Amino acid sequence: ALVAIDPRSGEVLAFVSKPTFDPNLFVDGIDNESWQALNDSIDKPLLNRALRGTYPPGSTYKPFMAMAALEAGKRSAGTVINDTGSWTFGGHQFRSHGLPLGPVDMHQSIVKSSNVYYYSLANELGVEAIYDFMMPLGFGQITGIDVLGEVRGVLPSQEWKRNYYKRPEQKKWFSGETISLGIGQGYNTFTMLQLAHATATLAQGGVQHKPRLVLATQDSVSQALRPATVTAPLDLGYKSEHVAIIKRALASVTQDGTSARVFAGAGYLSAGKTGTAQAVGIRQNEKYNAAKLEEHQRDHSLYIAAAPIDAPTVVLAVIVENAGFGAEAAAPIARRVFDYLLLGQAPSEQDL
Repeated sequence: ALVAIDPRSGEVLAFVSKPTFDPNLFVDGIDNESWQALNDSIDKPLLNRALRGTYPPGSTYKPFMAMAALEAGKRSAGTVINDTGSWTFGGHQFRSHGLPLGPVDMHQSIVKSSNVYYYSLANELGVEAIYDFMMPLGFGQITGIDVLGEVRGVLPSQEWKRNYYKRPEQKKWFSGETISLGIGQGYNTFTMLQLAHATATLAQGGVQHKPRLVLATQDSVSQALRPATVTAPLDLGYKSEHVAIIKRALASVTQDGTSARVFAGAGYLSAGKTGTAQAVGIRQNEKYNAAKLEEHQRDHSLYIAAAPIDAPTVVLAVIVENAGFGAEAAAPIARRVFDYLLLGQAPSEQDL
């Protein structure tokens, strides 16, 4: 799934869900065999992933967590956390995805994608502070896009858990459940529309436009066009110096961070963040090994991005299900989208 938005207006530039299906099958009434095949497919071609597919955001959540820390005054940009490769809370070891990174400040935590930094930050913030910051950004909310069928996903809070679970012992929020929220795991599940919407808001310094697909409606008789009603933007009131800190880090991701190789030689500067999200949980004493898992159990590949960096005209969120690291599958797609929208360069047949 991929959603691209013009952050200056909320206009949707791309709204992609794959695999898809042949709509001609439905013109004269679909036959039972074709209907069964579409319904039973493990690839779920009938699911509009951009609108209704919900996923953990993985490390693409980290810039928003960092922004939450700055706005709440919980952690300064210069605070250094020692990334030893794991973080222990309540006797449970929360692991990183690679080697220990050593001392990292906020900038490095985004560029190098430190899990330990955000485990500890989630613990410092707490679930309610995370919820209070993320909710206005649109995470776990209906964005109000002008098409039917949008789903909320889950932005967890103590109230959400009390309402979601039936048994009394399940309703209590445990402190250990907060830790994974910091790296976009745990109960977090969002749509690519929500992730693109939040990225657009951040790119605009906290000014939020409702996403919209419809530009105008046309009278069927007179052919006259009537522009669609545009909702006034909402300013979330972020401090400009905080936005600048996050934007610098996201720019560095594409220059010397996790997506630097993908964006080498690009004719523009962009900001971005890779993400890798678990499709299924693994035990504490186990190590993730994609080769031992069925394809639908492997990690998802995600990327969020904005370009050009000084005055973004396009932001996007993309996920490739079960494709592994964000830099391997999702980021290259984002590069091709930017090359096309900003430079007019379409991918070659060989590249596709």
